[in-house]
Formats: sequence, C-alpha cells, structure tokens
Amino acid sequence: MVKRKKRNKLSHIQVIALGFLLMIAAGTALLMLPIATRSREVTPFLTALFTSTSASCVTGLVLVDTGTYWSLFGQLVILALIQLGGLGIITIATLFFTLADKNMGLRKRAIMAESINTTHIAGLKGLTRRIVLGTLLFEGVGAVLLSIRFIRDFGPLKGIWFGVFHSISAFCNAGFDVLGVREPYCSFVDYSDDLLVNLTLMSLITVGGAGFLVWTDLQRNGLRWRRYQLHTKLVLCVSAVLTFGGALLFWLYERNGVLAGLSAKEQILDALFSSVTCRTAGMNTVEISDLSTPSKLLMSFLMFVGGSSGSTAGGIKTTTLAVALFYMFAGLRGVRQPTVFGRTVSGETGKKALCVMMINFLLAFTGTIVISAVQELPALDVIYETSSAMGTVGLTAGITRDLVTASRLVIVFLMFCGRVGSTSFALALFEKRAEPPVTYPEEDITVG
Repeated sequence: MVKRKKRNKLSHIQVIALGFLLMIAAGTALLMLPIATRSREVTPFLTALFTSTSASCVTGLVLVDTGTYWSLFGQLVILALIQLGGLGIITIATLFFTLADKNMGLRKRAIMAESINTTHIAGLKGLTRRIVLGTLLFEGVGAVLLSIRFIRDFGPLKGIWFGVFHSISAFCNAGFDVLGVREPYCSFVDYSDDLLVNLTLMSLITVGGAGFLVWTDLQRNGLRWRRYQLHTKLVLCVSAVLTFGGALLFWLYERNGVLAGLSAKEQILDALFSSVTCRTAGMNTVEISDLSTPSKLLMSFLMFVGGSSGSTAGGIKTTTLAVALFYMFAGLRGVRQPTVFGRTVSGETGKKALCVMMINFLLAFTGTIVISAVQELPALDVIYETSSAMGTVGLTAGITRDLVTASRLVIVFLMFCGRVGSTSFALALFEKRAEPPVTYPEEDITVG
C-alpha cells in the first residue's frame, strides 16, 4: 500500500505575506483601468504597482500626485487599499468569520494572532470587533473635525471627501493626500499653522501607531498605570520620548532654517508634526527638501524606529528599540537579563529584537547601496528614501519621481518588507518546519 505524501500547508507568516501580495496585485489591476485616472488613460504597470504597494503597505511614497492624477475611482481604490493594509487583511477576514458566526479553528486563530503581533489566541473575535469599531470611531471623529476645515476651503462635497480620505490615511499611518489640487505634492504645507488640522492629524497618527493591544489595555485599566502590561508601558514611554525629544531636536536644528521667521505657535506645531509624522505617517507641513542635514538624519532614525507592534505603523517598532537598549545597558553592567518596571525581559525577546534590527538595517543599507549604484543621487537623500520605504513612512526628500525602474523596484520591495515585517518576510521564505537532526557542540567566539 502506497502512502500518500502529506501536502505541506503554508505557514501562518506565509499566509499573511500571500494575502498582502494578492491585495497588491488586485490594486495594481484596478489602478491600470482607464477609469482610475482623470485623463482616462491606462496607467503604466510600474506606476500602478508602485502606487498599489505604497497604499497596501500604508507608506505614501508616490510617483504621481494622488489628487491630480487619479480619478475619484482611483482614489477610492487607493483608500480601500490603505484601510485594508492598515487593519490587515487577516483582521478583515476574521471580522467576516465573526459576522457569519463561524467557528475559528486554532490555525485561523494563530494566523490572526500573528497578524496583530500577539501571542494570545483566546478572545480574538472580541479583539477583532474592538479593533474594527475603534478604527471606525477614531476615523469618524477625525473625518468630522477635518471636514470642518476642508468644507470651508473646498466646499461641502469635496470638503467631506477630503476629511474622510485624510482621516483614514492619517489613522492608518499611510501618508497619502489629495491636496495636490492646490499644488502637486504639497501635502499639508498650506496648513502648517492650522491648529485644528495639525492636532487632529497628530492625534490620529499617534493613536493608530500605538497599536491595537495598547488600546485594549488602556480600555481595560483606564489610568491605572500599575495595571498596564509591560508592552503598554514601554510603548507609551518610548513613544513620548521619541515624539517630544524628536520635536525638540528638530526645532533646535531648524530654528534658523525652515522654521526661521515663523511665529512661536507655528514653530511648535511644525516641530511636533514633523516628529509625529516620522512615526510612519508620511505627511508633512514643511518642505523636506529644504531641511538641514542633521534634520534629515534625525528623521531617518525616527522613520527607522517607526510606531509600535500590532499597529498600523511600520519600522522596527518602539518596543524593539527599547528591548535592544535594555540588553545593551545590561551587558555594560554585566547583568545577564535586564529588568524594567519590575519585570524581566526574556533572552528570547532580546534575540528577536536584535534580529529585527539587523534585518531592517541590512535591507535598508542594501537598498541604499543598490540605488546609489544604479543612479547618481545625493547619498543622504537616498538614505532618507530607503528609511522611509522600510519604515512605511512615505516622506521623501524629492527624489521618488527621479528614480529609474530598478530603483523603483527596490523601493517597492522595501515597502513590502516593511509592512509584512522584515523578519516575517525572511521567515516566509526560509522557514523550516523540522528541527535540525544534529546538534553541534558549542564553541566561544571572541567579539567586541
């Protein structure tokens, strides 16, 4: 009797990566339709692929101006990709299972848990409902507040559409905007002194980048700090340090630069917005190309870090940076495992943080080398571009439209890795399901 060979199933990570690939492919096909452009012409494949990847991976880098090139249909496709990419296609699938009242097996629960970066598979249906309802609530409030300003400037219909589009884009940390109707690629520069627009966008970006797990913890425990999970405490502390510390440094670097001559209110708003938007939002209220070298380097670092795990943001994540720093200081003090807020950080977590940081760095570095080898561009601008793509931010120093085909494909690849997760992408390609049959002896290596 011949035994049937058991067919290997896709791993959880591979399912998530495949879901994003299918979404990008569908978006590319839709954006290539003549109805997707204002001119009713067929969009070149690479332009459609670049835009679909940027929207699905909630990045915001564009080759054509979203507001003037794409028709209403094209903008709706982009907005749908942003929403699906921000929430995660697996989250949407889980919602459908919940609405259909179907039981989710362990495999589906494990895939869902992987997609939102949690280790708990219990109560995922309830968590999914809270994620979707919370998203709709924040985006709805943001749309109303932004519409107040945009209705004044663009009229009722266009003002409401602009409010909805930018609220979803900001909450999902996407960075797309349709304000190019005033001036192509201008983003929110014309609203740099507008308190309502700035505070609304910054709030949406911050909440979206904090992560679904943090929402749940805050909802459950209110303002009782001692009851928060360690993850929540680290996200809140690191996010505050990066946001306000980044704003302070940006102001110091640019007070005699792009901020010179502005009122105190506008300088504070611009500095805060520039720091917050680096948390992978991709919107800007100052001209990026006019920034000084220290500011570009600062923003590249903030983009590399990104938002928090289980959120709409990209980057290595705030908790990854925190764990890496804890282990570095523990090593300097000769401590085997670091402790923080009365908890010990496991060695497995430390290894994962190091892995995430190194893979992200190597991908961004390799992308920078390849683009620099392919065409002559300022090195700092290329670093800024690859950091933006890898962190799924969407800010650009102005070179995106000057990239040749090979460079554009590099950016597409980095955006995909940044959204799926660099480590997840590597595992999706090289994951082994069987333990190695041989365990080799250990040997010390001199390092440092």
